[in-house]
Amino acid sequence: MADDARLLSDDEARRWLLHATGLAGARQPLSGLLGRLRSIQLDPLDPIGCNADLVAMARTPAREGELFSELWGGPARAFEHYAKERCLLPVEVFPAYQALLAERPRYRQTRRMKRLSEEQLDAVEAEVRERGPVAVADLGDHGRVDPIMWSTWKGTGKAATLAAEVLVLRCRLVVCGRRGGRDKIVDVPERALSAGAPEPDPVRRLLSDRVAAMGLLPTASGPWWGGLEEARPDAIARGLAEGWLELVGLEGSRRRWLAPAGFRERTPAEAEGDGTMRILGPLDPLLWDRWLVKRVFGFEYVWEVYKPAEKRRWGWYVCPLLYGGRLVGRFEARRAEEGIDLLDLWPEEGFDQGAFEQALELHAERLRR
Repeated sequence: MADDARLLSDDEARRWLLHATGLAGARQPLSGLLGRLRSIQLDPLDPIGCNADLVAMARTPAREGELFSELWGGPARAFEHYAKERCLLPVEVFPAYQALLAERPRYRQTRRMKRLSEEQLDAVEAEVRERGPVAVADLGDHGRVDPIMWSTWKGTGKAATLAAEVLVLRCRLVVCGRRGGRDKIVDVPERALSAGAPEPDPVRRLLSDRVAAMGLLPTASGPWWGGLEEARPDAIARGLAEGWLELVGLEGSRRRWLAPAGFRERTPAEAEGDGTMRILGPLDPLLWDRWLVKRVFGFEYVWEVYKPAEKRRWGWYVCPLLYGGRLVGRFEARRAEEGIDLLDLWPEEGFDQGAFEQALELHAERLRR
């Protein structure tokens, strides 16, 4: 890859990131949020709301749970798959996932398929086809498997549950809802989704979406390349040659990022928000590239949820605070019967106590009761 990157100032990069991730200017309607962001990372932990709800609440007037009602309250407008880890993705990109996974059927499946047979996969798909949509927890008995340990998480011992995960990865099934906010509901894609015609250029479609989701996508390998790692070098070269991507850098850094073509014309002169403080989820799109966040915001963010308590610098589930276009601190809190219990607060330059108290009060009002 020829290094003909155009350099951005830190302020230009900051303003573009806020604009691209939907955090510049006034809050927008909830309707269409996923289409604007292109992906929203999922995580089940919810001390003050799960990550997907926090992403929605930072950008829209939505209350807790309304994002999922919007996407799955009628015809499915989203499905779950891996982008930057497990994400909510807009339904129109499903054909690109189908096409790409048909070419790379072993993505994230190798360890699972050491415990399953193709016959078990076919049997679970047949059951869902007959019964669906159906919660994975309600699938019939298809035998037992040895659980897989993923970092600190212990996987399932039910063959049906593991098979459903593989079938979702292969796009033979789709997650088209959540029962009680947690239990996955699956169905066959042709019944659950209205995804449109086959995607003729899945790599370009998925790479364009990934760049749009982050604003500045690192060219270096990382979790943001999930599912596209194998295609990365050729896709970058092609996007730059064909002109639908731009290569950018920062002064004094050898790192490089991809931006959508013409992004400079869309970068606002100011990106100071709407005058309110916003609570960001720990996996907010703005925070995906933590090196870049530290560089252009002067804000160090590490999610310490998997660290032993004695090794944490801040806390277990710590949320950053955005105010006036800057990251001005972080806090840790828990739900309470009335309001939110503040456990700790780490203010930084630009922090405003009154704006923080208003943000906490508004957030408490928007949590499900």
